[in-house]
Amino acid sequence: MPAALVDNGQSTDDTVRLDFRFLFHFSQENDLANSPQAKKRARQAENRRTRNAGMRSMMRTHVKRVVAAIGSGDKTAASEAYTAAVPVLDSMARKGLVHKNKAARYKSRLNAQIQAL
Repeated sequence: MPAALVDNGQSTDDTVRLDFRFLFHFSQENDLANSPQAKKRARQAENRRTRNAGMRSMMRTHVKRVVAAIGSGDKTAASEAYTAAVPVLDSMARKGLVHKNKAARYKSRLNAQIQAL
């Protein structure tokens, strides 16, 4: 079992309860930064992490829209979704959120699937 899953040992129907104690270890009260510079870097890292998470989600959403349009078999909708997704992929590669080769691979494979429709 993973460390987060703990068998309570009292149930007879094999239910498993989640142990959420490990979450409190990562709370913000446990700030490991001592110097002002380290505290600032910790703040910056948290801000970048949340921003990157949103941007990564946006990129995945655009790719999923293209994949869904390809799955439906509508070539015009797939082309429009692909046209909207390409600048997002390029932007994420330019900002370093994904490697430039990964963005190119996404674009190439999606475009090949659209052309095959």
